[in-house]
Amino acid sequence: MADNVTSLFRSTAAHSPSMAALARESDGAGPVDFCIPCNPYFPTPAMFEDMAARLRDIITYYPSGADTITAELCSLLRLPPQCVAMGNGSTELITWIDHLLVRESLAVPVPTFGRWTDQPMETGKRVDMFPLQESGGFALDLAQYAEFIRARGTRVAVICNPNNPDGGFLHKHAVVQFMDAMADLDLVVIDESFLEFADAEVEPSVVQEAMLRPNVIVLRSLGKNFGLHGIRFGYLVANPALAGKVRSMLPKWNLNSFAEHVVFMLKEHGAEYAQSLHQVRRDRMDMSGQLSSLPGLTVYPSQGNFLFVRLPVGAEGTVVRDRMLTEHRILVRECGNKIGSSSRFLRLVVRPQVDVRRLVSGLEQVLYGTSRRGAAVPEQATGTGYSSGTAAVDRLVSETNGAGMRGLAAQAAAPGLAAAPAAGTGMPLPAAASTVRADPAGGMPVPAAASAGAGAPGLPQPAPQPVGRPVDRPVPQAVPQPAPQPIPQAVPQPAPQQFPEPVPQPVPMPAQPLAPAAQAPVPAAAHPAPAPQAPPPTGPTPPGVPARGGLTAAQVRGTDGLSMAPATGWPGPQAAWPNAAGMGQAL
Repeated sequence: MADNVTSLFRSTAAHSPSMAALARESDGAGPVDFCIPCNPYFPTPAMFEDMAARLRDIITYYPSGADTITAELCSLLRLPPQCVAMGNGSTELITWIDHLLVRESLAVPVPTFGRWTDQPMETGKRVDMFPLQESGGFALDLAQYAEFIRARGTRVAVICNPNNPDGGFLHKHAVVQFMDAMADLDLVVIDESFLEFADAEVEPSVVQEAMLRPNVIVLRSLGKNFGLHGIRFGYLVANPALAGKVRSMLPKWNLNSFAEHVVFMLKEHGAEYAQSLHQVRRDRMDMSGQLSSLPGLTVYPSQGNFLFVRLPVGAEGTVVRDRMLTEHRILVRECGNKIGSSSRFLRLVVRPQVDVRRLVSGLEQVLYGTSRRGAAVPEQATGTGYSSGTAAVDRLVSETNGAGMRGLAAQAAAPGLAAAPAAGTGMPLPAAASTVRADPAGGMPVPAAASAGAGAPGLPQPAPQPVGRPVDRPVPQAVPQPAPQPIPQAVPQPAPQQFPEPVPQPVPMPAQPLAPAAQAPVPAAAHPAPAPQAPPPTGPTPPGVPARGGLTAAQVRGTDGLSMAPATGWPGPQAAWPNAAGMGQAL
Protein backbone atom coordinates (compact mmCIF):
# COMPACT_ATOMS: atom_id res chain seq x y z
CA MET A 1 0.00 0.00 0.00
CA ALA A 2 1.45 3.32 -1.08
CA ASP A 3 2.76 5.74 1.55
CA ASN A 4 0.48 8.53 0.27
CA VAL A 5 -2.51 6.58 1.59
CA THR A 6 -1.81 7.97 5.06
CA SER A 7 -2.52 11.49 3.74
CA LEU A 8 -6.18 10.46 3.72
CA PHE A 9 -6.17 10.69 7.53
CA ARG A 10 -5.24 14.36 7.34
CA SER A 11 -7.77 15.20 4.62
CA THR A 12 -10.88 13.71 6.24
CA ALA A 13 -13.14 15.30 8.84
CA ALA A 14 -13.81 11.86 10.32
CA HIS A 15 -11.38 10.01 12.58
CA SER A 16 -10.38 7.67 9.72
CA PRO A 17 -10.92 7.54 5.96
CA SER A 18 -13.65 5.20 4.74
CA MET A 19 -12.79 1.72 3.57
CA ALA A 20 -13.94 2.73 0.08
CA ALA A 21 -11.45 5.64 0.04
CA LEU A 22 -8.62 3.39 1.21
CA ALA A 23 -9.47 0.80 -1.46
CA ARG A 24 -9.50 3.46 -4.19
CA GLU A 25 -6.05 4.73 -3.19
CA SER A 26 -4.50 1.25 -3.06
CA ASP A 27 -4.78 -1.68 -5.45
CA GLY A 28 -8.53 -1.96 -5.02
CA ALA A 29 -8.44 -4.14 -1.89
CA GLY A 30 -8.82 -2.57 1.52
CA PRO A 31 -6.64 -3.38 4.55
CA VAL A 32 -7.48 -5.73 7.40
CA ASP A 33 -9.88 -3.62 9.43
CA PHE A 34 -9.18 -3.27 13.15
CA CYS A 35 -10.75 0.22 13.15
CA ILE A 36 -14.51 -0.04 12.54
CA PRO A 37 -16.24 -1.96 15.39
CA CYS A 38 -18.18 -4.47 13.32
CA ASN A 39 -19.35 -8.05 13.96
CA PRO A 40 -17.11 -10.19 11.68
CA TYR A 41 -19.32 -13.29 11.91
CA PHE A 42 -22.67 -11.88 10.83
CA PRO A 43 -24.44 -11.89 8.42
CA THR A 44 -23.60 -15.45 7.44
CA PRO A 45 -22.35 -16.29 3.91
CA ALA A 46 -25.81 -17.69 3.11
CA MET A 47 -27.42 -14.37 4.06
CA PHE A 48 -25.03 -12.45 1.83
CA GLU A 49 -25.86 -14.79 -1.04
CA ASP A 50 -29.56 -14.18 -0.49
CA MET A 51 -29.07 -10.41 -0.55
CA ALA A 52 -26.93 -10.66 -3.67
CA ALA A 53 -29.61 -12.70 -5.44
CA ARG A 54 -32.19 -10.01 -4.66
CA LEU A 55 -29.93 -7.02 -5.27
CA ARG A 56 -31.84 -5.74 -8.31
CA ASP A 57 -35.16 -5.53 -6.46
CA ILE A 58 -33.54 -4.14 -3.31
CA ILE A 59 -31.95 -1.18 -5.05
CA THR A 60 -34.67 -0.60 -7.64
CA TYR A 61 -37.77 -0.10 -5.52
CA TYR A 62 -38.79 2.06 -2.61
CA PRO A 63 -38.71 0.39 0.79
CA SER A 64 -41.79 0.07 2.94
CA GLY A 65 -42.56 2.90 5.33
CA ALA A 66 -40.65 3.12 8.60
CA ASP A 67 -43.74 1.99 10.53
CA THR A 68 -43.78 -1.36 8.69
CA ILE A 69 -40.08 -2.01 9.28
CA THR A 70 -40.32 -0.90 12.91
CA ALA A 71 -43.27 -3.20 13.54
CA GLU A 72 -41.29 -6.19 12.22
CA LEU A 73 -38.29 -5.34 14.40
CA CYS A 74 -40.51 -4.93 17.46
CA SER A 75 -42.08 -8.34 16.90
CA LEU A 76 -38.60 -9.86 17.08
CA LEU A 77 -37.53 -7.83 20.12
CA ARG A 78 -40.91 -8.15 21.89
CA LEU A 79 -41.21 -4.41 22.28
CA PRO A 80 -44.34 -2.26 21.77
CA PRO A 81 -43.96 -0.32 18.49
CA GLN A 82 -45.23 2.88 20.08
CA CYS A 83 -42.12 2.87 22.32
CA VAL A 84 -39.64 2.52 19.44
CA ALA A 85 -38.29 4.89 16.80
CA MET A 86 -35.99 3.59 14.06
CA GLY A 87 -33.41 5.85 12.45
CA ASN A 88 -30.95 5.87 9.59
CA GLY A 89 -28.17 4.91 11.97
CA SER A 90 -27.77 5.86 15.63
CA THR A 91 -26.14 9.14 14.56
CA GLU A 92 -29.42 10.31 13.01
CA LEU A 93 -31.20 9.58 16.28
CA ILE A 94 -28.54 11.42 18.29
CA THR A 95 -29.04 14.41 16.00
CA TRP A 96 -32.82 14.45 16.58
CA ILE A 97 -32.41 13.92 20.32
CA ASP A 98 -30.17 16.99 20.41
CA HIS A 99 -32.53 19.14 18.32
CA LEU A 100 -35.73 18.11 20.08
CA LEU A 101 -34.85 17.26 23.66
CA VAL A 102 -31.60 19.03 24.66
CA ARG A 103 -32.42 22.61 25.55
CA GLU A 104 -29.26 24.10 27.06
CA SER A 105 -26.71 21.63 28.42
CA LEU A 106 -25.61 18.02 28.25
CA ALA A 107 -23.21 16.04 30.45
CA VAL A 108 -21.16 13.14 29.15
CA PRO A 109 -18.13 11.22 30.44
CA VAL A 110 -15.06 11.45 28.20
CA PRO A 111 -13.53 9.82 26.31
CA THR A 112 -16.62 8.50 24.56
CA PHE A 113 -18.36 8.38 21.17
CA GLY A 114 -17.57 11.73 19.58
CA ARG A 115 -21.10 12.62 18.46
CA TRP A 116 -22.20 12.95 22.09
CA THR A 117 -19.80 15.89 22.49
CA ASP A 118 -19.68 17.29 18.96
CA GLN A 119 -23.40 17.26 18.07
CA PRO A 120 -24.65 19.46 20.95
CA MET A 121 -21.67 21.81 20.63
CA GLU A 122 -22.52 22.28 16.95
CA THR A 123 -25.96 23.52 17.97
CA GLY A 124 -24.65 25.87 20.67
CA LYS A 125 -25.34 23.75 23.76
CA ARG A 126 -23.06 23.65 26.79
CA VAL A 127 -21.32 20.29 27.05
CA ASP A 128 -20.14 19.34 30.55
CA MET A 129 -17.41 16.74 30.10
CA PHE A 130 -16.68 14.45 33.03
CA PRO A 131 -13.12 13.05 32.63
CA LEU A 132 -12.63 9.33 33.13
CA GLN A 133 -9.31 8.73 34.86
CA GLU A 134 -6.68 6.46 33.38
CA SER A 135 -5.50 5.67 36.91
CA GLY A 136 -8.92 4.07 37.51
CA GLY A 137 -8.95 2.12 34.27
CA PHE A 138 -11.35 4.68 32.75
CA ALA A 139 -14.14 3.30 34.96
CA LEU A 140 -17.18 5.54 35.42
CA ASP A 141 -18.12 6.25 39.04
CA LEU A 142 -21.83 7.02 38.82
CA ALA A 143 -21.96 8.72 42.24
CA GLN A 144 -19.22 11.18 41.29
CA TYR A 145 -20.79 11.68 37.88
CA ALA A 146 -24.11 12.55 39.53
CA GLU A 147 -22.41 15.07 41.85
CA PHE A 148 -20.71 16.58 38.81
CA ILE A 149 -24.09 16.93 37.06
CA ARG A 150 -25.60 18.63 40.12
CA ALA A 151 -22.69 21.02 40.49
CA ARG A 152 -22.92 22.04 36.84
CA GLY A 153 -26.68 22.28 36.79
CA THR A 154 -26.75 20.11 33.67
CA ARG A 155 -30.17 19.27 32.25
CA VAL A 156 -29.35 16.16 30.15
CA ALA A 157 -27.10 13.24 31.13
CA VAL A 158 -25.60 10.60 28.82
CA ILE A 159 -24.11 7.22 29.67
CA CYS A 160 -22.60 4.87 27.08
CA ASN A 161 -22.71 1.27 28.27
CA PRO A 162 -20.32 -0.25 27.28
CA ASN A 163 -18.36 2.92 26.70
CA ASN A 164 -16.55 3.60 23.45
CA PRO A 165 -13.50 3.49 23.21
CA ASP A 166 -12.54 1.75 26.47
CA GLY A 167 -15.35 -0.83 26.71
CA GLY A 168 -16.16 0.03 30.34
CA PHE A 169 -19.31 -1.67 31.63
CA LEU A 170 -21.95 -0.71 34.22
CA HIS A 171 -24.25 -3.29 35.77
CA LYS A 172 -27.97 -2.95 35.18
CA HIS A 173 -28.94 -2.23 38.79
CA ALA A 174 -26.47 0.68 38.98
CA VAL A 175 -27.78 2.19 35.74
CA VAL A 176 -31.39 1.92 36.92
CA GLN A 177 -30.50 3.61 40.20
CA PHE A 178 -28.81 6.42 38.30
CA MET A 179 -31.87 6.83 36.08
CA ASP A 180 -34.14 7.18 39.09
CA ALA A 181 -31.75 9.56 40.85
CA MET A 182 -31.80 11.79 37.75
CA ALA A 183 -35.60 11.73 37.44
CA ASP A 184 -35.78 15.54 37.63
CA LEU A 185 -33.53 16.10 34.60
CA ASP A 186 -34.94 16.91 31.19
CA LEU A 187 -33.50 13.69 29.77
CA VAL A 188 -31.26 10.73 30.56
CA VAL A 189 -29.83 8.82 27.58
CA ILE A 190 -28.37 5.32 27.95
CA ASP A 191 -26.45 4.48 24.78
CA GLU A 192 -26.37 0.68 24.54
CA SER A 193 -24.94 0.51 21.02
CA PHE A 194 -22.40 -2.17 21.98
CA LEU A 195 -24.31 -3.96 24.73
CA GLU A 196 -25.03 -7.04 22.61
CA PHE A 197 -21.34 -7.98 22.92
CA ALA A 198 -21.30 -7.86 26.75
CA ASP A 199 -21.25 -11.08 28.76
CA ALA A 200 -20.82 -9.68 32.30
CA GLU A 201 -24.56 -9.95 32.95
CA VAL A 202 -27.34 -12.15 31.59
CA GLU A 203 -29.86 -9.33 31.00
CA PRO A 204 -27.86 -6.08 31.03
CA SER A 205 -30.22 -3.86 29.01
CA VAL A 206 -32.49 -1.26 30.65
CA VAL A 207 -34.97 -0.95 27.77
CA GLN A 208 -37.82 -2.34 29.85
CA GLU A 209 -37.11 0.15 32.64
CA ALA A 210 -36.82 3.05 30.19
CA MET A 211 -40.34 2.55 28.88
CA LEU A 212 -41.70 3.10 32.41
CA ARG A 213 -39.94 6.40 33.04
CA PRO A 214 -40.82 9.84 31.69
CA ASN A 215 -37.33 11.11 30.84
CA VAL A 216 -35.22 8.12 29.74
CA ILE A 217 -34.17 7.07 26.22
CA VAL A 218 -32.18 3.93 25.42
CA LEU A 219 -30.27 3.98 22.15
CA ARG A 220 -29.47 0.72 20.36
CA SER A 221 -27.45 -0.05 17.23
CA LEU A 222 -28.12 -2.62 14.51
CA GLY A 223 -25.25 -2.02 12.10
CA LYS A 224 -22.59 -2.78 14.71
CA ASN A 225 -24.32 -5.91 16.01
CA PHE A 226 -25.20 -7.31 12.58
CA GLY A 227 -21.87 -6.41 10.95
CA LEU A 228 -23.57 -4.07 8.48
CA HIS A 229 -22.31 -0.52 9.04
CA GLY A 230 -23.06 0.29 5.41
CA ILE A 231 -26.78 -0.26 6.11
CA ARG A 232 -27.56 2.71 8.31
CA PHE A 233 -30.08 1.58 10.90
CA GLY A 234 -30.56 1.81 14.64
CA TYR A 235 -33.39 2.42 17.07
CA LEU A 236 -34.31 4.03 20.36
CA VAL A 237 -36.66 2.86 23.11
CA ALA A 238 -38.55 5.23 25.41
CA ASN A 239 -42.00 5.89 26.80
CA PRO A 240 -44.59 6.47 24.05
CA ALA A 241 -44.53 10.26 24.40
CA LEU A 242 -40.76 10.57 23.95
CA ALA A 243 -40.52 7.93 21.23
CA GLY A 244 -43.47 9.46 19.39
CA LYS A 245 -41.91 12.93 19.51
CA VAL A 246 -38.77 11.69 17.76
CA ARG A 247 -40.69 9.40 15.39
CA SER A 248 -42.92 12.26 14.23
CA MET A 249 -39.89 14.20 12.97
CA LEU A 250 -38.33 11.38 10.94
CA PRO A 251 -38.89 11.17 7.16
CA LYS A 252 -41.29 8.48 6.03
CA TRP A 253 -38.60 6.68 4.02
CA ASN A 254 -35.65 7.28 6.31
CA LEU A 255 -34.89 3.51 6.23
CA ASN A 256 -33.58 2.00 3.02
CA SER A 257 -34.47 -1.24 1.29
CA PHE A 258 -31.36 -3.03 2.54
CA ALA A 259 -32.41 -2.28 6.12
CA GLU A 260 -35.89 -3.62 5.42
CA HIS A 261 -34.54 -6.78 3.81
CA VAL A 262 -32.19 -7.53 6.72
CA VAL A 263 -34.84 -6.89 9.39
CA PHE A 264 -37.24 -9.30 7.71
CA MET A 265 -34.46 -11.91 7.39
CA LEU A 266 -33.58 -11.91 11.08
CA LYS A 267 -36.38 -14.17 12.28
CA GLU A 268 -34.85 -17.00 10.24
CA HIS A 269 -31.28 -16.48 11.48
CA GLY A 270 -31.58 -15.92 15.22
CA ALA A 271 -29.42 -18.92 16.08
CA GLU A 272 -26.59 -17.79 13.79
CA TYR A 273 -26.74 -14.30 15.26
CA ALA A 274 -26.50 -15.60 18.84
CA GLN A 275 -23.54 -17.79 17.83
CA SER A 276 -21.76 -14.83 16.25
CA LEU A 277 -21.99 -12.84 19.50
CA HIS A 278 -20.66 -15.82 21.45
CA GLN A 279 -17.69 -16.11 19.10
CA VAL A 280 -16.88 -12.40 19.38
CA ARG A 281 -16.77 -12.70 23.17
CA ARG A 282 -14.38 -15.67 22.96
CA ASP A 283 -12.19 -13.81 20.47
CA ARG A 284 -12.10 -10.78 22.77
CA MET A 285 -10.55 -12.85 25.57
CA ASP A 286 -8.03 -14.45 23.22
CA MET A 287 -7.09 -11.12 21.61
CA SER A 288 -6.67 -9.44 25.00
CA GLY A 289 -4.28 -12.17 26.10
CA GLN A 290 -2.16 -11.93 22.96
CA LEU A 291 -1.89 -8.14 23.09
CA SER A 292 -1.09 -8.18 26.81
CA SER A 293 2.02 -10.22 26.06
CA LEU A 294 3.59 -7.32 24.14
CA PRO A 295 6.11 -5.44 26.36
CA GLY A 296 4.88 -2.06 27.57
CA LEU A 297 1.43 -2.40 26.01
CA THR A 298 -1.51 -1.90 28.40
CA VAL A 299 -4.86 -3.52 27.57
CA TYR A 300 -7.96 -2.29 29.43
CA PRO A 301 -10.87 -4.60 30.30
CA SER A 302 -13.69 -4.34 27.77
CA GLN A 303 -17.24 -5.55 27.32
CA GLY A 304 -17.50 -4.22 23.76
CA ASN A 305 -16.26 -5.75 20.54
CA PHE A 306 -13.06 -3.71 20.77
CA LEU A 307 -10.08 -3.26 23.08
CA PHE A 308 -8.58 0.01 24.29
CA VAL A 309 -4.79 -0.18 24.53
CA ARG A 310 -2.07 2.22 25.66
CA LEU A 311 1.09 2.10 23.62
CA PRO A 312 4.52 1.75 25.29
CA VAL A 313 6.21 4.93 26.50
CA GLY A 314 7.71 6.71 23.53
CA ALA A 315 5.34 5.35 20.90
CA GLU A 316 3.46 7.94 18.87
CA GLY A 317 0.05 6.66 17.84
CA THR A 318 -0.08 8.39 14.47
CA VAL A 319 3.29 6.91 13.52
CA VAL A 320 2.18 3.44 14.61
CA ARG A 321 -1.10 3.83 12.71
CA ASP A 322 0.58 4.97 9.48
CA ARG A 323 3.25 2.28 9.56
CA MET A 324 0.76 -0.47 10.34
CA LEU A 325 -1.22 0.64 7.30
CA THR A 326 1.62 1.15 4.82
CA GLU A 327 3.87 -1.72 5.92
CA HIS A 328 1.34 -4.33 7.04
CA ARG A 329 -1.98 -3.33 5.40
CA ILE A 330 -3.66 -3.15 8.81
CA LEU A 331 -6.00 -0.29 9.72
CA VAL A 332 -6.13 0.68 13.43
CA ARG A 333 -7.95 3.47 15.26
CA GLU A 334 -5.59 6.02 16.77
CA CYS A 335 -7.43 7.97 19.50
CA GLY A 336 -5.54 11.27 19.64
CA ASN A 337 -8.57 13.19 18.35
CA LYS A 338 -10.92 11.84 21.02
CA ILE A 339 -11.58 14.31 23.82
CA GLY A 340 -10.21 12.75 27.01
CA SER A 341 -7.76 10.50 25.18
CA SER A 342 -4.41 11.03 23.44
CA SER A 343 -2.27 9.68 20.63
CA ARG A 344 -0.80 7.11 23.01
CA PHE A 345 -4.03 5.10 22.77
CA LEU A 346 -5.43 2.80 20.11
CA ARG A 347 -8.85 1.18 19.87
CA LEU A 348 -8.57 -2.25 18.26
CA VAL A 349 -11.64 -4.11 17.02
CA VAL A 350 -12.03 -7.77 17.99
CA ARG A 351 -11.40 -9.99 14.98
CA PRO A 352 -10.81 -13.70 14.32
CA GLN A 353 -7.61 -15.23 15.65
CA VAL A 354 -5.91 -15.44 12.24
CA ASP A 355 -6.23 -11.66 11.87
CA VAL A 356 -5.11 -11.05 15.47
CA ARG A 357 -1.89 -12.99 14.88
CA ARG A 358 -1.20 -10.73 11.91
CA LEU A 359 -1.92 -7.66 14.06
CA VAL A 360 0.40 -8.78 16.86
CA SER A 361 3.18 -9.57 14.39
CA GLY A 362 2.84 -6.14 12.80
CA LEU A 363 2.87 -4.36 16.18
CA GLU A 364 5.99 -6.27 17.21
CA GLN A 365 7.81 -5.10 14.08
CA VAL A 366 6.64 -1.49 14.31
CA LEU A 367 7.08 -1.07 18.07
CA TYR A 368 10.24 -3.05 18.71
CA GLY A 369 12.26 -2.59 15.57
CA THR A 370 12.33 -5.89 13.70
CA SER A 371 11.41 -4.12 10.44
CA ARG A 372 13.78 -2.29 8.10
CA ARG A 373 12.58 1.11 9.35
CA GLY A 374 13.44 0.44 12.97
CA ALA A 375 11.37 0.79 16.13
CA ALA A 376 8.68 3.37 16.77
CA VAL A 377 9.60 3.40 20.48
CA PRO A 378 12.86 5.31 21.12
CA GLU A 379 14.79 4.48 24.29
CA GLN A 380 12.38 1.71 25.23
CA ALA A 381 11.17 1.66 28.86
CA THR A 382 13.26 4.68 29.91
CA GLY A 383 10.56 7.32 29.54
CA THR A 384 12.99 9.75 27.87
CA GLY A 385 13.31 10.98 24.34
CA TYR A 386 9.53 11.12 24.04
CA SER A 387 8.04 13.66 21.68
CA SER A 388 5.15 13.80 19.25
CA GLY A 389 2.87 16.16 17.46
CA THR A 390 0.55 16.06 20.47
CA ALA A 391 3.20 16.15 23.17
CA ALA A 392 1.09 18.24 25.55
CA VAL A 393 -1.67 15.69 25.45
CA ASP A 394 0.77 12.81 25.88
CA ARG A 395 2.28 14.48 28.95
CA LEU A 396 -1.18 14.97 30.37
CA VAL A 397 -1.98 11.28 30.07
CA SER A 398 1.39 9.69 30.77
CA GLU A 399 2.64 11.98 33.54
CA THR A 400 -0.44 13.44 35.19
CA ASN A 401 -3.76 11.79 34.47
CA GLY A 402 -2.42 8.30 35.11
CA ALA A 403 -1.31 9.37 38.60
CA GLY A 404 -4.30 11.48 39.50
CA MET A 405 -3.72 14.91 37.89
CA ARG A 406 -0.59 15.86 39.84
CA GLY A 407 0.10 19.54 40.39
CA LEU A 408 -1.80 20.94 37.45
CA ALA A 409 -3.53 23.94 38.99
CA ALA A 410 -0.42 25.15 40.83
CA GLN A 411 1.45 25.51 37.54
CA ALA A 412 -1.08 27.68 35.70
CA ALA A 413 1.09 30.80 35.71
CA ALA A 414 0.92 31.97 32.08
CA PRO A 415 -1.92 32.68 29.66
CA GLY A 416 -3.28 29.53 28.13
CA LEU A 417 -1.12 26.50 28.69
CA ALA A 418 2.21 27.24 30.34
CA ALA A 419 5.55 26.05 29.07
CA ALA A 420 6.31 22.36 29.27
CA PRO A 421 6.99 21.41 32.90
CA ALA A 422 9.86 19.39 34.16
CA ALA A 423 9.63 15.65 33.76
CA GLY A 424 7.15 14.13 36.15
CA THR A 425 5.38 17.36 37.04
CA GLY A 426 2.69 17.17 34.38
CA MET A 427 1.00 19.73 32.19
CA PRO A 428 -0.40 22.88 33.85
CA LEU A 429 -4.07 23.70 33.66
CA PRO A 430 -5.26 27.03 32.21
CA ALA A 431 -5.96 29.72 34.75
CA ALA A 432 -9.70 29.18 34.35
CA ALA A 433 -9.25 25.77 35.91
CA SER A 434 -7.73 27.17 39.10
CA THR A 435 -11.19 27.21 40.65
CA VAL A 436 -11.31 23.42 40.51
CA ARG A 437 -9.75 21.20 43.15
CA ALA A 438 -9.78 17.49 43.75
CA ASP A 439 -12.13 15.74 46.09
CA PRO A 440 -9.90 14.34 48.88
CA ALA A 441 -11.94 11.15 48.69
CA GLY A 442 -10.38 10.62 45.29
CA GLY A 443 -10.55 11.59 41.69
CA MET A 444 -13.55 13.87 41.15
CA PRO A 445 -12.80 17.60 40.66
CA VAL A 446 -15.09 19.86 42.69
CA PRO A 447 -15.26 23.68 42.83
CA ALA A 448 -12.58 25.07 45.12
CA ALA A 449 -15.13 27.42 46.68
CA ALA A 450 -16.99 24.40 48.02
CA SER A 451 -14.12 23.40 50.30
CA ALA A 452 -14.49 24.36 53.95
CA GLY A 453 -13.13 27.79 54.77
CA ALA A 454 -12.29 28.69 51.19
CA GLY A 455 -12.41 32.43 50.80
CA ALA A 456 -13.82 33.11 54.27
CA PRO A 457 -13.27 36.78 55.09
CA GLY A 458 -10.62 37.50 57.65
CA LEU A 459 -9.14 34.03 57.64
CA PRO A 460 -5.69 33.19 56.29
CA GLN A 461 -5.91 31.21 53.09
CA PRO A 462 -4.08 27.89 52.77
CA ALA A 463 -1.49 27.40 50.11
CA PRO A 464 -3.02 26.18 46.82
CA GLN A 465 -3.15 22.41 46.61
CA PRO A 466 -2.40 20.51 43.41
CA VAL A 467 -5.45 19.01 41.71
CA GLY A 468 -5.81 15.29 42.38
CA ARG A 469 -3.31 15.12 45.28
CA PRO A 470 -4.58 14.43 48.81
CA VAL A 471 -4.73 17.69 50.68
CA ASP A 472 -2.63 16.47 53.61
CA ARG A 473 0.37 15.53 51.45
CA PRO A 474 3.19 18.13 51.40
CA VAL A 475 3.69 19.75 48.01
CA PRO A 476 6.88 21.56 46.93
CA GLN A 477 6.17 25.22 46.23
CA ALA A 478 8.03 27.45 43.84
CA VAL A 479 8.01 30.30 46.44
CA PRO A 480 8.58 29.50 50.15
CA GLN A 481 5.38 29.95 52.10
CA PRO A 482 5.06 30.77 55.82
CA ALA A 483 3.26 28.38 58.07
CA PRO A 484 -0.50 29.04 57.94
CA GLN A 485 -1.98 30.75 60.95
CA PRO A 486 -4.29 28.63 63.10
CA ILE A 487 -7.99 29.08 62.38
CA PRO A 488 -10.18 29.62 65.42
CA GLN A 489 -12.48 26.65 65.74
CA ALA A 490 -15.14 28.23 67.90
CA VAL A 491 -16.44 30.59 65.22
CA PRO A 492 -16.30 28.84 61.85
CA GLN A 493 -17.36 30.87 58.85
CA PRO A 494 -19.58 29.58 56.03
CA ALA A 495 -17.81 29.21 52.72
CA PRO A 496 -19.19 31.19 49.78
CA GLN A 497 -20.64 28.67 47.34
CA GLN A 498 -20.08 28.86 43.63
CA PHE A 499 -22.30 25.80 43.11
CA PRO A 500 -24.75 24.12 45.48
CA GLU A 501 -23.32 21.18 47.38
CA PRO A 502 -24.62 17.79 46.18
CA VAL A 503 -25.83 17.06 49.74
CA PRO A 504 -26.39 20.33 51.65
CA GLN A 505 -25.05 20.32 55.20
CA PRO A 506 -26.05 22.81 57.94
CA VAL A 507 -23.28 25.27 58.75
CA PRO A 508 -23.22 26.83 62.26
CA MET A 509 -23.20 30.62 62.17
CA PRO A 510 -20.90 32.54 64.53
CA ALA A 511 -22.35 34.89 67.12
CA GLN A 512 -20.25 37.78 65.80
CA PRO A 513 -18.16 38.08 62.66
CA LEU A 514 -14.49 37.55 63.06
CA ALA A 515 -12.63 40.83 62.66
CA PRO A 516 -9.50 41.02 60.58
CA ALA A 517 -7.61 42.16 63.66
CA ALA A 518 -8.06 38.73 65.17
CA GLN A 519 -5.30 37.44 62.95
CA ALA A 520 -1.77 37.35 64.28
CA PRO A 521 0.31 40.08 62.60
CA VAL A 522 2.48 38.73 59.83
CA PRO A 523 5.42 40.63 58.31
CA ALA A 524 4.55 41.96 54.88
CA ALA A 525 7.63 40.36 53.35
CA ALA A 526 6.39 36.93 54.35
CA HIS A 527 3.38 37.26 52.04
CA PRO A 528 4.49 38.04 48.47
CA ALA A 529 1.90 39.63 46.25
CA PRO A 530 -0.15 37.01 44.44
CA ALA A 531 0.51 36.55 40.76
CA PRO A 532 -2.16 38.10 38.54
CA GLN A 533 -4.78 35.67 37.29
CA ALA A 534 -4.14 34.53 33.76
CA PRO A 535 -7.06 34.73 31.33
CA PRO A 536 -8.53 31.48 30.07
CA PRO A 537 -7.26 30.18 26.73
CA THR A 538 -9.13 31.26 23.66
CA GLY A 539 -9.79 29.51 20.39
CA PRO A 540 -10.87 25.93 19.76
CA THR A 541 -9.51 23.15 21.89
CA PRO A 542 -6.82 21.23 19.95
CA PRO A 543 -7.83 17.73 18.82
CA GLY A 544 -7.17 15.13 21.49
CA VAL A 545 -6.97 17.56 24.42
CA PRO A 546 -9.18 16.37 27.30
CA ALA A 547 -11.65 18.64 29.02
CA ARG A 548 -9.24 20.19 31.47
CA GLY A 549 -10.18 19.32 35.02
CA GLY A 550 -13.71 18.53 33.95
CA LEU A 551 -14.38 22.02 32.59
CA THR A 552 -17.21 22.54 30.18
CA ALA A 553 -16.58 23.02 26.50
CA ALA A 554 -17.60 26.67 26.91
CA GLN A 555 -15.01 27.22 29.64
CA VAL A 556 -12.27 25.51 27.68
CA ARG A 557 -13.01 27.88 24.82
CA GLY A 558 -12.77 30.91 27.09
CA THR A 559 -16.42 31.57 27.93
CA ASP A 560 -18.70 30.71 30.81
CA GLY A 561 -22.37 30.04 31.09
CA LEU A 562 -22.82 27.89 34.14
CA SER A 563 -26.13 28.02 35.94
CA MET A 564 -26.97 26.96 39.46
CA ALA A 565 -29.29 24.06 40.16
CA PRO A 566 -30.72 22.60 43.36
CA ALA A 567 -28.65 19.75 44.73
CA THR A 568 -31.40 17.17 44.79
CA GLY A 569 -32.04 13.77 43.37
CA TRP A 570 -28.93 11.76 44.24
CA PRO A 571 -28.98 9.75 47.48
CA GLY A 572 -26.66 11.03 50.17
CA PRO A 573 -24.20 8.87 52.09
CA GLN A 574 -26.86 7.76 54.55
CA ALA A 575 -29.78 7.59 52.13
CA ALA A 576 -31.01 4.38 50.61
CA TRP A 577 -31.19 3.89 46.89
CA PRO A 578 -34.63 4.42 45.39
CA ASN A 579 -36.58 1.37 44.46
CA ALA A 580 -36.13 0.64 40.77
CA ALA A 581 -39.48 -0.11 39.22
CA GLY A 582 -39.36 -2.91 36.72
CA MET A 583 -36.07 -4.44 37.86
CA GLY A 584 -35.72 -8.11 37.06
CA GLN A 585 -37.80 -7.94 33.91
CA ALA A 586 -36.31 -9.79 30.99
CA LEU A 587 -35.95 -8.22 27.60
